[in-house]
Amino acid sequence: MELTLEQMQHLFEQGYVLIPGVIPRERVNAALRAINHSLGEGIDPARLTTFRAQSYAPELQRDPVITDLYNATPVKELAESLIGEGMVRPIGGGQIALRFPIAPGQSPAQPKPHLDGMYTPTNGVPQGRIASFTMLIGVALSDVSEPFAGNLTVWPRTHHLYEKYFREHGPEALLHGMPPVLLPEPVHLTARAGDVMLCHYELAHTAAPNISPHTRYAIYFRASHVNHDQQWKEAMTDIWMEWPGAR
Repeated sequence: MELTLEQMQHLFEQGYVLIPGVIPRERVNAALRAINHSLGEGIDPARLTTFRAQSYAPELQRDPVITDLYNATPVKELAESLIGEGMVRPIGGGQIALRFPIAPGQSPAQPKPHLDGMYTPTNGVPQGRIASFTMLIGVALSDVSEPFAGNLTVWPRTHHLYEKYFREHGPEALLHGMPPVLLPEPVHLTARAGDVMLCHYELAHTAAPNISPHTRYAIYFRASHVNHDQQWKEAMTDIWMEWPGAR
């Protein structure tokens, strides 16, 4: 499976693309059943902050019911069509990302952008390190049909803005916080269960607050070029270096 020319153009210009209907319904349902069973066993309130930052149901992250959403579907083929056949580091785990509805009557805060791999006290990234990668892959497990429903929220074209910033200031500037650049308006992505979202690593993004009555279910995979650890700085200042399919 490969992107159409129109999809490729959108990814190149905007930094993301949504591909409908990639994941078969039976795989979506199997993942949902496993996650909901885990939730039904109980959630330790003391670990909620870590679960939000890293993953809910951590015991399932490496289970085939989650990893096969990448490894046994066209998602793997899509990633290799962009990063290169045989050039994507094996995916052995996924982030189980849930967004529960906020409290009734609570007003949603405006989403704040971030790049993955920046240290916070709860996300598991070592302080003083940038845990970058090549491509963020989102798999929708539930329908998200309106804004402020836990949507993956993106700031289009920021991959180009950050490429320029890191060329001027160096990739290590990310250790001091998000680049102070003028951002465009964010876009709350809508999706149906089984849709897949591909994003460039340097695209600013976040999860919107959820004022809907439904929990948002998604899985995120972080795909890296096999040489990323050796060339991550160069990849931050040449954003298509690890994307021969887009270059």
